[in-house]
Amino acid sequence: MHYVIINLLFLLFAPFLYLGLISKVKAFWASRKGPSLLQPVFDFIKLLKKDIIAGEATSYIFQISPVVGFSAVFFSGLLAPLSWHQSVINFEYNFIVFSYILGLGRFFSIIGAMDTGSSFEAMGASREVTFASLVEPGFFILLGTLSIYTGNNTFQDIFNIFNQHSGLNYLIISLSSIVLFILILVETSRMPVDDPNTHLELTMVHEVMVLDNSGPDLGFIIYGTGMKMVIFSSLIANIILPDNLNFMITFLFFAGIVAGLAVLIGCIESLMARLRMSHIPQFIFFMTAISLLIFFIIKIIPLGTK
Repeated sequence: MHYVIINLLFLLFAPFLYLGLISKVKAFWASRKGPSLLQPVFDFIKLLKKDIIAGEATSYIFQISPVVGFSAVFFSGLLAPLSWHQSVINFEYNFIVFSYILGLGRFFSIIGAMDTGSSFEAMGASREVTFASLVEPGFFILLGTLSIYTGNNTFQDIFNIFNQHSGLNYLIISLSSIVLFILILVETSRMPVDDPNTHLELTMVHEVMVLDNSGPDLGFIIYGTGMKMVIFSSLIANIILPDNLNFMITFLFFAGIVAGLAVLIGCIESLMARLRMSHIPQFIFFMTAISLLIFFIIKIIPLGTK
């Protein structure tokens, strides 16, 4: 049961370091020293000490949406495979529950934004719904395809495909990693899909949805976003790493891949411009196209060559 404790600690504390590492990389490209890696921890504690200010038009939906959203992300993290290809909670077809739990959290984030009565936040909620409806098919296709390919139906097993050295495995691992990385950028509203630091009315997506949140609510929203990035980065690490490595070596490589993805996201946000709003659906459809390509590959390759 040692992996359960380590995975729980990783899930709780890694999001702060992940966000701090992204900020550090962005500061490097801007020729600045930048904040400490632990700055997200200090910001979270500061937000917890502040009061929650809610508009007169809001109801209990606005009040509970940040808590429900964070709880959904945290529970989905218990279902996802983290270090050593292990999930804290594992049962058959838990990857389907994982997807719907994340959808529940997104649903409450959307209705919480619309509950403010602001047409500005409703615009961001509308964009969030649009992007979510485009990204979910690609993710479901990938999960179903990996389940067929591995012959397994639990989350921690379908992402453990690097058990033998073959060209097909290398191809599937590479394409699946691309799909999951695009998923990180879309799900967490990072560049080039959205700029987390922007305040331009015509380009805001996620940031406009949380404009009315403050204090602990805002802290848990930011914390949940970082946790979601860590969860999807862990999926990429699990699909890359084999399961026959030494206990400590596996964790070091796992942590290194997750940290490397944070560095990559920081570089993308420093070196790339945000896509035009009309081009974002094309970017998301590229992810779905790769998922379909993976499905096509495993269906046309004879079983004997796998």
